[in-house]
Amino acid sequence: MTQSVVVQVGQCGNQIGCRFWDLALREHAAVNKKGIYDEALSSFFRNVDTRNGGDGADIHKGKIFSLKARALLIDMEEGVVNEILQGPLRDVFDSKQLITDVSGSGNNWAVGHKLYGYRYREHIVEKLRRTAEHCDCLQCFFIIHSMGGGTGSGLGTFVLNVLEDEFPEVYRFVTSVYPSGEDDVITSPYNSVLAMKELNEHADCVLPIENESLFSIVSKIHQMTSSGKLGSTVKQNSLLTSSAGSIKTEQEKPFDAMNNIVANLLLNLTSSARFEGSLNMDLNEISMNLVPFPRLHYLVSSLTPLYTLADVNVPSRRLDQMFSDAFSKDHQLIQADPKHSLYLACALLVRGNVQVSDLRRNIERLKPSLHFVSWNQEGWKTGLCSVPPVGHSHSLLALANNTCVKPTFTELKDRFMKLYKKKAHLHHYLHVDGMEQSCFSEAISSLSDLIEEYNQLDATKSAPRTYPSRLKIAM
Repeated sequence: MTQSVVVQVGQCGNQIGCRFWDLALREHAAVNKKGIYDEALSSFFRNVDTRNGGDGADIHKGKIFSLKARALLIDMEEGVVNEILQGPLRDVFDSKQLITDVSGSGNNWAVGHKLYGYRYREHIVEKLRRTAEHCDCLQCFFIIHSMGGGTGSGLGTFVLNVLEDEFPEVYRFVTSVYPSGEDDVITSPYNSVLAMKELNEHADCVLPIENESLFSIVSKIHQMTSSGKLGSTVKQNSLLTSSAGSIKTEQEKPFDAMNNIVANLLLNLTSSARFEGSLNMDLNEISMNLVPFPRLHYLVSSLTPLYTLADVNVPSRRLDQMFSDAFSKDHQLIQADPKHSLYLACALLVRGNVQVSDLRRNIERLKPSLHFVSWNQEGWKTGLCSVPPVGHSHSLLALANNTCVKPTFTELKDRFMKLYKKKAHLHHYLHVDGMEQSCFSEAISSLSDLIEEYNQLDATKSAPRTYPSRLKIAM
């Protein structure tokens, strides 16, 4: 069994990471009734014998002693990390796997990347190596960060560069939370575009998430459950948005529901690495099958169902609806409509009691309404994991390499240019050692090139669809 390490950077990254570890423990507790440290747990947790004090030795088999997350927590403000260390998850994190400062990055990418990046590089490398040494077969690093602030965007992308330098053979999956147009950080367009250049060059896969989409999904769920429109088959608290029943006991914060959705995305993405299934999908298969060109590695994600079903025996009609929902714009985690854009490839990761025949039937049903590039008409990758999320009978995560991500990047470019044309706020960045104005011009050029690559693909969409003739076998 392979192992993965989660690197959570900045306030947003650490808050989402905290929700991920909480929900992951709940999932494993629901399956692992005997308290035995198994391969499923080893994928993201170490089993440490801390009875004699000190660091404790790793126990690879048998009874669970003390589970430690394979994680590195980084933030240049202590608040969120201290909150985690004083909360119910404090024993899950190794105190030696933390890097914090007190002053923060001041919503400035240059401070996070150029100042703190170089100041803490040796510490970051040392702690990453220490984490990697506890793995038998390290397969993937998951970076969780936001794009709009200073630490998440700046130091988060610095860590990405370090991972490529130090662990070039290990996959780098990045979950990036993009700010909305009404973001309260005025410099977020600068931070996001500067970070995008690093994501373009150093990530294997990026899962872009938009705050606006998360807020919209949470609002819809609350509206539907409170109005009673969903009827008696739906419980009032969605496990996707509510912390009810979790080990978290304090008052929920406004962003908790949104963070839960991203945490569930990561749970479903990693389910095949953690649990058995009839058609397991390895993490490296996602990159191999969904990324035909190095820079076009942005995967649009959608989750369904978005609420908790009370009944366990799900009729096929509702199962079919789950597949249809995964392709509707209301379920996308960015503001996008993939059905009206061009697919390069698509992966479906299904959890629960779903048959391969159900999967194939729904793909055949949906295919005529989806536009795939002419050279990859059969660009589907599927995975089946037998263990459903807690409280659900089944779930589906769709990952689409689709040109519908382009408007998000175009809007970001427009917001960047409004500031950059006036040279507004540039002096805050240029006073940081190592930061030059060329960093801005190179970043916007990188983003423009990326948008143009999507434009060229979209231009092929209007061409008539031709299906290659099948090989005929003479009888």
